Amino acid sequence: MPVIGDAMEVVQVIPQDNYKIAVYFVDGAIKSYDVSHLVGKGVFECLRDIDFYKNNCTVLNGTLAWTLDGTYNKCNCLDIDPYVIYDNGESIKDPLLDIA
Repeated sequence: MPVIGDAMEVVQVIPQDNYKIAVYFVDGAIKSYDVSHLVGKGVFECLRDIDFYKNNCTVLNGTLAWTLDGTYNKCNCLDIDPYVIYDNGESIKDPLLDIA
């Protein structure tokens, strides 16, 4: 497991149309994490808008996040605990390798 101090560190995310996100960790692990179970619930209501979901998906606070106001302020975002992603995500090969 990639440990930076006491936290896992996400270094890149790639959102997909099906609410699955390729999440790259500092140790080289790549996980597919499905956020469809969160879409439209509570604070995650905004993810129902597929454009918002895809265009605001980023890395903040060392994990998968969505900037709420476009400023990428780490205090104004939705994020998911990187341990949850690492433990519950499905290990995948790098989807960027399929682009070439």
